[in-house]
Amino acid sequence: MFETPDEMRSLQVLLDTSLAGSGSHLRSIVRPGESTLGAEQVVRVCRGMCTLAVATVTQRGEPRISGVDGHLLHGRWIVGTHRRAAKARHLAARPGISATFLRGEELGVFTHGHAVALNPEGAGSDPAWPAVRAHLVDHYEAHGDDPFWDESIWYRIDPTWMVAYSSDPARVSAPP
Repeated sequence: MFETPDEMRSLQVLLDTSLAGSGSHLRSIVRPGESTLGAEQVVRVCRGMCTLAVATVTQRGEPRISGVDGHLLHGRWIVGTHRRAAKARHLAARPGISATFLRGEELGVFTHGHAVALNPEGAGSDPAWPAVRAHLVDHYEAHGDDPFWDESIWYRIDPTWMVAYSSDPARVSAPP
């Protein structure tokens, strides 16, 4: 777990306020204390690399979705792509982003927010970049992969809304 106590509190506030401000249909499915996950449970189930479905928007306002590697660090998703990928162009012009981590029908972590480039080309990197980069190198090298092909760009999703659903929160978030 990489989250500080303050980051865990902030994540819990985000989860609570997001659900409370959601529509009645969503709240009829994702019910507090019954089918929700708290911050500690989210951090536990999102440990390691998670495959996320990420949505961006074209210049014409058309949605585009693709799969990316996601890493939950300090209560924020970290996602990467190739600098020349369509999603990188979309995010450079329109940083709004949605990301979803699904595990069958038993788990869904849904996030909306803004993408912040951590290692933009030709500019200074975000202050969090060295620690994020170290995590990514450790993860991918342990799996025999290289996360830093010449043209990669990594983003942090600063969430404005996040809801975590589980059909069985106790089972899904039980320690391995």
